[in-house]
This record gives sequence, structure tokens and C-alpha cells, in this order.
Amino acid sequence: MSDKKNPPPPIPPRVDEEIVFGDELPVLPIRNAVLFPGAVAPFDVGREKSVALVEDVDNLTQPVIAIFAQRDPSTDDPGYEDLYHVGCAARVLKALKHSSGNYSLILQGLVRIRLDTVQQTAPYMRAKIRKLDEPTTEDVEAEALAMSLRDIAKQVIQLMPELPREAGSLIDSIQAPGALADLVAANLDAPVEEKAQLVETIDIKERVRKVLRLLTRQLEILKMRERINSQIKEEMGKNQREYVLRQQLKAIKEELGEDDGDQGDLDGLEDRIAKANLPTEAETVAKKQLKRLRTMQVGSAEYTVVRTYLDWILDLPWTHSTPDNLDIAKVRDVLDEDHYGLEKVKKRILEYLAVRKLKQDKKGPILCLLGPPGVGKTSLGRSIARSLGRKFHRISLGGVHDEAAIRGHRRTYVGALPGQVIQGMKKAGTTNPVFMLDEIDKIGHDFRGDPSAALLEVLDPEQNNTFADHYLEIPFDLSNVMFVATANVADPIPPPLRDRMEILEIPGYTRREKLAIARRHLLPKQLSEHGLSEDYVEITDQALENIIDHYTREAGVRSLERQVAAVIRGVAVKVAEGDSKKRRVDNEDDLHEFLGAAKYTSEVAERTAETGVATGLAWTSVGGEILFIEATRMHGGGKMQLTGQLGDVMKESAQAALSFVRTNAEKFGIPKDFLEKSDLHIHIPAGAMPKDGPSAGVTMFTALVSLLTGIKVRHDVAMTGEITLRGRVLPIGGVKEKVLAAHRAGIKRILLPERNRPDLEEVPKEVVDELQFVFVGRMEQVLEAALESMPRPTVPGEEKPAETKPVESTN
Repeated sequence: MSDKKNPPPPIPPRVDEEIVFGDELPVLPIRNAVLFPGAVAPFDVGREKSVALVEDVDNLTQPVIAIFAQRDPSTDDPGYEDLYHVGCAARVLKALKHSSGNYSLILQGLVRIRLDTVQQTAPYMRAKIRKLDEPTTEDVEAEALAMSLRDIAKQVIQLMPELPREAGSLIDSIQAPGALADLVAANLDAPVEEKAQLVETIDIKERVRKVLRLLTRQLEILKMRERINSQIKEEMGKNQREYVLRQQLKAIKEELGEDDGDQGDLDGLEDRIAKANLPTEAETVAKKQLKRLRTMQVGSAEYTVVRTYLDWILDLPWTHSTPDNLDIAKVRDVLDEDHYGLEKVKKRILEYLAVRKLKQDKKGPILCLLGPPGVGKTSLGRSIARSLGRKFHRISLGGVHDEAAIRGHRRTYVGALPGQVIQGMKKAGTTNPVFMLDEIDKIGHDFRGDPSAALLEVLDPEQNNTFADHYLEIPFDLSNVMFVATANVADPIPPPLRDRMEILEIPGYTRREKLAIARRHLLPKQLSEHGLSEDYVEITDQALENIIDHYTREAGVRSLERQVAAVIRGVAVKVAEGDSKKRRVDNEDDLHEFLGAAKYTSEVAERTAETGVATGLAWTSVGGEILFIEATRMHGGGKMQLTGQLGDVMKESAQAALSFVRTNAEKFGIPKDFLEKSDLHIHIPAGAMPKDGPSAGVTMFTALVSLLTGIKVRHDVAMTGEITLRGRVLPIGGVKEKVLAAHRAGIKRILLPERNRPDLEEVPKEVVDELQFVFVGRMEQVLEAALESMPRPTVPGEEKPAETKPVESTN
């Protein structure tokens, strides 16, 4: 059994008669402890030599022994080198023998002693010792050090409630700096090495400084422990208070009969799971999460996450669907009631409904309505849902950059939610709604992911029956959903996504269609929104046609609706002022009162009143437009300048047109050297708008020939087509939009490539009936149809090229 010192209480030394001892004493080595002069401390003695020493001195009247600390506590039989050489002479106050043969001693430290030589080692160690007298110190510095030590010791005592209350009084009662330092050092929680150094320090001021350093360190440790304990108690107190309050709230609710507690809430969830008719996988996940929920504390953050997840699973329409309206005649009536025209889209919806009537498990179509703004793409989605008797949900994809907007966030994130697709299904409440993906061509992508790539699974009929949202992590069936996407331009849509959709083009409305839409839909809507009726205002068809021709220039009807609303507002002001007589809006003067001066007039006749000006047709994302191409000639060195913010393809078309003119200059009556002392300049007005494409080739060619021959272009002719250096006219796209733009602008004759003849089938019949179409395959035919007269060859008697065919026209 090892000698071990227990933590000593601050017991005051006994004041007895002076203890006298010689210069040879029995030595008791102690482990893991140091005895200071004036201190009283208990020790356990168990080693054989130590027991022999105690038994030998126990019978003495004033037993005094030498106490030295061991350097290495693991040494069982320490010698001279194994001990610290400065220790303490101690009196044995009491020795208690145990049944095991060991002793418990209470020792009182007397004075410092130094170990000189060992006299015997058996049966126990005896050694020559020398008493170390403590010098007297009465200077101011020693007193100041003692005061500092006393103050810090009191602070330590306050932070250690396990110390007796008398400790503070004891500190005050000791005036000698050396004795005070020894008392504090004896009660310090410090390593044996540091305490042994304090025993070896004879100089009182140096000893006080060392004790001050150790005591200050212990004070900081105690303060830190106090702060930590305070924080822990505060947190535990808060949690305990919350728990108690929740238990009290639960008891109050049970007494009032308002709630059956959290267990009842979870039982309600279990009933919902049983009645929800979930798919097998979803039901398995829901039951597993409910089982986890029962083991959680209600106030924990994880409880809220799992509870929210369960609510999402149970709120989704896994099996509930609405029956389709399979009466094709009624569906057609609803579509016609909501929208005028748009026959291609209506036909596709009726085809789906007919197949659905014959085959009940037909999957929903994935359509993309492509057209300029204002033609009714978004409202058509609502009309489709109303006609089929389905729920309707719309999400806007314009400006969406994050893939999580489609697929959702994983539940590991704080505040995670499903993507807009699953959220939309929850709001719709059925498995077969009409789901509109608005502005699908305006999706963005950045470092957060590509939403268009996430849509590939949503819009793929072979994959969307197992759509996996990151939040749910359960396959969800989207195969019965009718997806209707809208876009203004097809080019920004990635090809894999475009390939998954059936694109239905909605080019724009004719003048007649706009008039019908204004009469049937826009006018009644605006009258209702402004609180008026037909008793106050009458807008004639002539007035509506004037608004269409002179106040709007668009493919859709948004601007038309705004102008009609402006007229209605003007009438509303009159009525509000007390003028309740019915107003008739009929002619331009009536419109001028409400809308001001006309914004658009026909520029065709004015623009083509001189040579070198031709009218072309262009396609834009907002419909077709007419395009004026101007050419002029000036003194120079044979250069050609192109302006109007033209793209590379359009610039190359101008170069091809000039090359063909130079190659066939004599045929068109143009001198061969017309470029030697001249420069040419081709300009396309509206320079702020970028322009590109090959379809303006025939228009540039016609403008150049008109400029160089002095023959004007007919003012009622517009043309479009790509040209080659061999003089051929190639087909172009966007025929319907271009023809409608020409019709809006008052053009009477349109020149189209021969291979675009089938495209006229898409143009409304009333437009075709009002225009003359000339189909051309060679550039010479373009000149015959466009110029006021055909240019004569330079060489008299030269015949026209054999390949020139008679101009073919249709009315």
C-alpha cells in the first residue's frame, strides 16, 4: 500500500511548547504529497519500512520524524537520491493502526530541514538533518506581497464552497508572510514538483511571489469553472423549465378535454396513413417515419422535420384524380367560347380527348405553345383545363436558375421543401391536372445547376411515372399530367428538352381575327372592369379597325386591349362627371379625343416613291415585320458599305446580290464599269435593332437593280427569299408570320420562293383572298414582278435568258 496524502483542510497549527529534536531523525518518504511547516495533514502508511518506523516512534513522548517527498512515486524503496533534499520535520500527533497492519498518521509540520547523510536504511531510514532557520523580514515589499496573497486567497476561498467558513478568518489571523505563504501553499492544488520547490525556497519574498503565481493561476481556473458551471446551469434550467411548462400545458389541455396529447396526434397520423391509399413504397416510408416520430421529444428540431415530411407525403394526391369531360362537342364549345381562332391547338386537344375516350390509360400529352407575346398562350392553358374538367396549376420558369426549384432540396438542409412540380401537384390535389410551364424558353442556368436538365425527366413520358424529388425521395407518378409549356422563341430551349415536347406554333392574329377578339372578348371584359355597360358607350367595328391599323402594331392583342381600355376610361371620366348620355365611338376624330394622334401609318407608298428602295419581310420573336432596304450610290472607288446592325449572314447575302448584279450587268442594262468610280451603300432602317438571316437576299438584289437602272420598285410589293450566285431563289421560314405582317402593313402583292408554296396552307383564307402571291424560282422573275418596268439589256437585240419562266401569280 502506498503512502498517500489526502487533500488537507486548512487546520491551524497547535501552539505548544517548543519541540526539541536532535540532528538525526527517522526519515518517512511520502508519495504524491508535500508537508509544509505549520500544516497538519493525514497520511496513510503501508510500506514495510514505514510501518516499522511508526511502530518504533509511537511510544515516544514527543515523536518527531523527518518528512521528505519522493521524486518518483513509483519507487517502493527510495534512497537518498530518490528524495527531495529539503523537507519538513514533523510531530506525530496521532497514529491509528488498521486491522490490515497499516497505519493512518496525523502529522504536524514543524520547521524546514535539509537531508545531509543517510545513517541507516534498515529496518527504516535514519539520516543526519540540518534545521533551516527562516530569516525575518519586516520590510514594506514583504508586507505588500503578503496583502496581495491574502486578497487572492480570499477570492479563491469564495470560489471553493467545499472549504470551511473559518478559512477566511484563518488567513486574516496569520501576519507573518512566510507562514502565510506556507499555509496557502499547503492547500494549493499544484504538482508535487512545484510544491517541493516552494519548500526549498528559503527566501520569504521569493517564496511569496511563487505562491502568488500559482494561486493566481488557480484563481483563473476557478473563475473559468464558475463561468462554465453558470452556463450549464442556465441551459439546464431553460430545458427543465420548458419541459415543466409543456407538461403543465399537456395536463391543462387534458383537463379541458381540448387535446388528447401528442400521442393522440400521432395516432391521427397513423389513421391518415391507413386511409390515404398510398403506394407500397410511400406507405412503407411513412410508417417508418411515424415510428421514428414516436421516439422523439416533441420540442426537438428533428421532430419538426420528420413531422413536416410526413405531412407532405400524406397531402400529395397519390391516387385521387378528376374524371375527364369526354363530350367532345362540349369541349369544343368551351374552347371556342374562351378563344377565337387557334384552330391547330384546339384540334390537338380534341384529338387527345378522342383517343382518351377510346383508351382510358392514355398518358397525358406534353405540348409546347410557341408564339409571340399576347396571342393567348397562358390563358389557353386555363381554357384547356376548364374544357376537360381538370384542375389547373401554373408555374413561371422565367429567370429560374436553381435546379432545386424543379427537384427540391434534400431534407438535410434547414427549411428544405419539395420542388415546384411536387408543390404544384399538392396544390392541384389530383394526379391529372393541366400543368402549365410558363416561359420555358427563359430558363437560366449557373453554378447552382441547370433547371432545363431537371425538366428532362419531368417531360419524358417514359420516365415521369417515377419522378424522384430530392425532398420526397419517393417515386411520384406524373404520367397522367397534361403538361402545357409556353415559349416565345424555340432557339433558347435546349434540343433534348425541345425533343420531348410537341410544339404547336401560334403565329399571330389577322386583322379580321383581332376585330372578332376585340368584339367578343376584349370589349365586354373592359366594360365590366370599368363598371360600364353598353348603355353608356358604343364602339363600332370601324373604330376597332382604326385602333388595330393606326394605334397598334403587334402579333397579339395586348396592346389592342390597352387601347380599348383607354377609350373606356375616357368614357368613364365623362360618366363620372355627370355626362350620362351614350357616346358612340366611330371615326378617327372620336378616337383622337381618347387616344390622341395615330401612332402608325403606312410608310410603304412613301418609302418606295424613289429608286433604290425595296420592301422586304422579316420574322421576329414577336411576329412578322416589314423591312425597308435602301440603296444609294456615290462617287468612290468601288466599295460597298452595309449599315443597320446587320449580322454576318445578312452581309453575305448583300455581297451575293452585288456579285450577281455585276455578273449580269449587261443583261439588266447596267454598265460593266458601274463600280469603278462609285461606292454603294445599303442601309436597313431601325438601326438599333439587330438583324440577320438570308431571307432579305432578293430584297437587296431588287434595291440594287432599282438603284442602278433608275426603275422604281412597286410600292405595294413586298418580297422574301434567299439568293444564290447562280440566280436561284431558295425557300425561307416564317411564311405565315411574314404574310400576316405584310397584310397588316397594306401590302397587296407578295413575292415568295416557289418551294414555299405549300406554306400558304397555314395562312388564314381571308388573308390569302386579299393578297396576290407571286412564286419565283429565279431572280429575273423577281425583277419582272417587283419593278415598275423590266430593265432593257445593254446590247440591242439581246434576248432574255431562256430559263426565265413566266411569272406565276395567285389571287
